[in-house]
Amino acid sequence: MAAPSAEVSCDDFLEFQESLKRMRTIDDKIVYTLNTSIPTESFRAQKDAANECKGLYEQLTVSYDQRDRIIRRCIQKVSENVRQLKDKRVEDRDNLDLLKVMRKEQTKLRLMQAEVNVEEVVKDRTLKVFYERCRSVYKPPDMKI
Repeated sequence: MAAPSAEVSCDDFLEFQESLKRMRTIDDKIVYTLNTSIPTESFRAQKDAANECKGLYEQLTVSYDQRDRIIRRCIQKVSENVRQLKDKRVEDRDNLDLLKVMRKEQTKLRLMQAEVNVEEVVKDRTLKVFYERCRSVYKPPDMKI
């Protein structure tokens, strides 16, 4: 499944983004997963579609919660770095190296904040497909479509 949040680095944005990409595998393969786990009408007796949908929904929920925690943790960490760099910049206005580092951190922060929107789009797309395929056999109590 997904990598533990302790293994995701907030220091390198490309590494952060690659970790999220690996963790989004369940979303990328949602159609395939549904096709292989939800039986057609002729095979309904062989598999319990409701349990399959429920299990998949629980996996999705765990994945969403984990990714959300990682993204928010990294945003908080980089925001703190930016704040500290701004404080240093106030003390040393002539330090161009400090300005470059601060700008780089600010850019990283904006990119990480954009991942919140990416996550929302990925989640909405996945849940729409999930709902279309599972609505007749399983309706999660907290799902809003």
